[in-house]
Amino acid sequence: MALSGGAERRYRAVIVPGNGVGDVEDSNWYKWVKDKLNQIPDFQCLLQNMPDPITARKTIWLPFMDKTLQCDERTVIIGHSSGAAAAMRYAETHKVYGIILVSAYTSDLGDATERESGYFSSPWQWDKIRCNCAHIVQFASTDDPFLPWVEQQEVADSLQAELHKFTDRGHFQDEKFPELITVVCKMIKAPL
Repeated sequence: MALSGGAERRYRAVIVPGNGVGDVEDSNWYKWVKDKLNQIPDFQCLLQNMPDPITARKTIWLPFMDKTLQCDERTVIIGHSSGAAAAMRYAETHKVYGIILVSAYTSDLGDATERESGYFSSPWQWDKIRCNCAHIVQFASTDDPFLPWVEQQEVADSLQAELHKFTDRGHFQDEKFPELITVVCKMIKAPL
């Protein structure tokens, strides 16, 4: 990923949205975070519409993250909801600089679409995820209307994540997410 003058970017971020999202530029905090992170010198944040946006099948999303989004050892994957599940599964088999999990969970929640996605059909490989990520941060809220706290806590405990626990953020569907910017800047050692 060359910059002008041939300099290399040290790190980059990729936002992987939740399923059911239409245009990612108009959804939740995604564009706001992308725009803020792209103000960091020599840093790039990618945000693209995902293929298969409703079911978010693992067999489609993980290859897209690899081949199109080019998630690698210099990439911070920011995954929200289904995107968090995708980030965790991706990190089972790929080295990445870090994963930031927003509203992460461990089961299909009894939902047919979640079951069809394929993320929950095999046991989580927590050790492999930890080995493949230099940094793991999680944002979770006890008042999430979709995710039981016990599953969010299981992710934090299993990954030994740096947990940012809230009681009033629901499923993190706000238009802005300043705490996420702070975490990324800390992770890549960039000034705020």
